[in-house]
Amino acid sequence: MRLSTLSAIGAALLHSTAFAAGIETRPVSFQNDGVTLAGMLHLPADYKPGEKRPGVLVTGAWTSIKEQMSGLYAEEMAERGFIALAFDFRGWGQSGGNIRFKEDPAAKTDDIVAAANFMATLPEIDAGKIAGLGICASAGYMAAAASGNPDFTAISLVAPWLHDKAIVERIYGGADGVSRLIATSREAEEAERNGQPRMIVAASANDSTALMYQIPYYTEPTRGLIPQYDNKFNLGSWEPWLTYDSVATGDRLDKPTLIVHSEAAAVPQGTHAFLARLHGDASEIWLDGVTQFDFYDNPQHVTRAADAVAAHFERINRGSR
Repeated sequence: MRLSTLSAIGAALLHSTAFAAGIETRPVSFQNDGVTLAGMLHLPADYKPGEKRPGVLVTGAWTSIKEQMSGLYAEEMAERGFIALAFDFRGWGQSGGNIRFKEDPAAKTDDIVAAANFMATLPEIDAGKIAGLGICASAGYMAAAASGNPDFTAISLVAPWLHDKAIVERIYGGADGVSRLIATSREAEEAERNGQPRMIVAASANDSTALMYQIPYYTEPTRGLIPQYDNKFNLGSWEPWLTYDSVATGDRLDKPTLIVHSEAAAVPQGTHAFLARLHGDASEIWLDGVTQFDFYDNPQHVTRAADAVAAHFERINRGSR
């Protein structure tokens, strides 16, 4: 099934994690590679003790934490009857880890695998019905983590940032620009080994040296620039990020997949290339004129995406054990 557009599904209200009516949030923690990872479990308002509900593991954009878009979508999934987990990757937010604020696709993928395994042990969750929802940069990580993994029954990718070598060079100043950033990354890695990690500000409306300068959402206190946000970027991130081919993860993906995206959002060409590599059950919904950052917290577009994701997971769960 491949859909080109999603019709409007009515008006929506933006629900903050703190004030979502009836949603129970419960701090949890689990281990991966000797590091304690912090998460927040979101339970539906009508959840009754002793029940087992389908689960959704939600991950967010690069540099993000569980109180941002992943937490919002976890809440949206709980409002639709799922038990949802958002968590901080190692080195970010409330999670442990000696190396801080590093965008490391391999490590984050491994953390997703550990999170899904943890969810399968929770008495509230039907271990045979756990799905993954990856937003922006973590879409590739989620696809890789779910591939060949029996803990996952399905995945959905919302506003996925999926790139390959050609896309990376187009975005980051050509082959020379990429080479310079990789050189910076290697210097930062050496400094890290000597106990002197090199960090820059992740997002700023005023500092032109920031990773994301004058970028919406991350620089807005009413949106992504919340007090909990680390707002730091380890320069050692550049090499693992730039050399990661998230488009190629489509070759290995063996779970029913839904993608919700827009041609007006980030790198749609990467998503088209990724879709071309998928085999089996793959669906796509393209919304008109929705920006990348609107997918993160705009009430109308979050609701439309969450409705589609929930419907996809419900369809798969009806055929699960």
